[in-house]
Amino acid sequence: MGNGIANAQMVTVLPKAEIEGINANYPSNRAPLLPQQFIKLPVTAFKPSGWLKKQLELQRDGLTGNLGEISIWLTKTDNAWVNKSGKGKYGWEELPYWLKGYGDMAYMLGDPKMIKDTKFWINAVLDNQRPDGDMGPIIVKKNGNRDLWANMPMIWCLRSYYEYSHEQRVITALTNYFKWMQSYPDNQFLKDYWENSRGGDYLVSIYWLYNITGDKFLLDVAAKVDKNTANWRQATNLPNWHNVNVAECFREPATFYLQSHNTADLDATYNDFKLIRNIYGQVPGGMFGSDENARKGYDDPRQAVETCGMVEQMTSDQYLLQYTGDTFWAENCEDVAFNTFPAAFTSDYKALRYLTAPNMVLNDSKNHAPGIANSGPFLMMNPFSSRCCQHNHSAGWVYYAENAWMATPDNGLAAQLYQAGTITAKVGNGQTVKITSATQYPFNDVVGFTVTTAKPVAFPLYLRVPKWTEGATVMVNGKRMPVDAIAGGYIKLAKNWKNGDKITLKLPMHIQVQQWAKNKNSVSVSYGPLTYSLKIGETYKKGNSLTTAMGDSGWQATADPEKWPSFEIYPATAWNYGLVLDEQHPEKSFTVVKKAWPADGNPFTNANAPIELHATGKQIPDWTIDKYGLCGVLPQSPVKTTTTASNLTLVPMGGARLRISAFPVVD
Repeated sequence: MGNGIANAQMVTVLPKAEIEGINANYPSNRAPLLPQQFIKLPVTAFKPSGWLKKQLELQRDGLTGNLGEISIWLTKTDNAWVNKSGKGKYGWEELPYWLKGYGDMAYMLGDPKMIKDTKFWINAVLDNQRPDGDMGPIIVKKNGNRDLWANMPMIWCLRSYYEYSHEQRVITALTNYFKWMQSYPDNQFLKDYWENSRGGDYLVSIYWLYNITGDKFLLDVAAKVDKNTANWRQATNLPNWHNVNVAECFREPATFYLQSHNTADLDATYNDFKLIRNIYGQVPGGMFGSDENARKGYDDPRQAVETCGMVEQMTSDQYLLQYTGDTFWAENCEDVAFNTFPAAFTSDYKALRYLTAPNMVLNDSKNHAPGIANSGPFLMMNPFSSRCCQHNHSAGWVYYAENAWMATPDNGLAAQLYQAGTITAKVGNGQTVKITSATQYPFNDVVGFTVTTAKPVAFPLYLRVPKWTEGATVMVNGKRMPVDAIAGGYIKLAKNWKNGDKITLKLPMHIQVQQWAKNKNSVSVSYGPLTYSLKIGETYKKGNSLTTAMGDSGWQATADPEKWPSFEIYPATAWNYGLVLDEQHPEKSFTVVKKAWPADGNPFTNANAPIELHATGKQIPDWTIDKYGLCGVLPQSPVKTTTTASNLTLVPMGGARLRISAFPVVD
């Protein structure tokens, strides 16, 4: 009876999440905050396995796990974060940037050394809080105003530590800090560039604390923050066009919407997302071409984004999914996570580049300005990269893992970002269950779930249906559910779950060719959530980190730069190809080739790619590396060329350090 159709009463198809109730098991929005559609689970809830765990382990063994002994900004000597005075030669955003990911990774992996290191810094912050509630470095700008930006990410570190430890002193410390902030003069509050842009990072933490304590004064503090934060509600403009600010701060109006109930606030966040992508985001990979700062006329796929920007965009997506229930944000999170983020690193995560672009065919140590909006060796793989990305990159995968599952207002669970691993969470009337997922998604289209529970328990289970799939199917204990799934929605399974129950979700993948009409009629090619790039031979040239380090990075005296080399990457094969497409059915121009799963468990390299696409293309001789040492600007498609057709191999964009992902089309 394995192919039989199960009882239709247990399955519901939802075009979008519209879930009512108040979760009884996890803190969620208290009135008057609007209820969120999904609720973040504690950092300890999900234990990843498969390739995602491998990425975290590579980070642990690579730069993230060793920065504490390498980076001068993380030295414990003369560091403002360990001094009650808030004074020290070192101590700004670098420590909390790094600790956001390092600490969460420590809790998720259960690594004793990492947990010990994390506790040192957490205790330093809590023990050195000043009597008035103030904490952290005291940095006074030339205008006499205090810079409060670095405290915003440090509070995120404290929140995660509370989820791990449940130490009440975190709640006390944050309550006292926000009381101190409430009395801070408005004419001096959030006036510096970074903090003014990023006030939304305070809002997230204020609402988190309010949902635990119910202290009404926190809503006044939130209103104060919103009033003094940069205006991210402009119809046709942004407060600034710095890529990290945009990716991080565009969520501020939607966050305050939870308190204001003004739909214009929510609409402003959607508008910001679309505004920058309409001008600079006509490219694959989920981001936009801004290098460090977006500039008019620089919108080709060779324009890049900071690694910081990728991490912040994924984080914004995760919060906006909680607030809105709109799977649009999960789609974008996956797009960045799978197609852009891993390519910013060497495959061992021991070096990273500050900037990564969809079309990137040379990574040397030269200055490529003004072709890109940075002066210096910003394209090469460098462990001593510009210090923001050097530290902030650590949160990318672990935040992604934390948001793979979420709780729901009706005391259920939602599978959002499909990954192998085990979620342990309270459901229904407070009973703890485990659900283990087995999959190689996004490199395959099947996700299997197994329920472990001490006794039967009723709760709803929501499965996200990606926008790109057609004909998604679900089986429960071998019986097919009567599902006509809606792409971009959810499948709700509500039953009395028993120990050993099994669910199988199939998300059929197919080729999609997207034309970027605003960017020379170029095209990108996707199979499921993975976007594909031309497979370019990569020749790595090792460099000396002493000579290639970014000017604002630095290492501790005991660090050995020999153990942390930099790398230039040169193309070993031709890259200047356009695609030959079937005009009526472009998707038929590609053949999907599935290969063995990589022995080392890391699918994000050209050699290891578990899926390739085979295609036909022609070289475009006039499309060359330009005077700035960058991939030339795209030619207008269709391109006429007399070269002969060649067989091309395309590999997942996220594993291609050199890549052409936005292709010209040739006649």
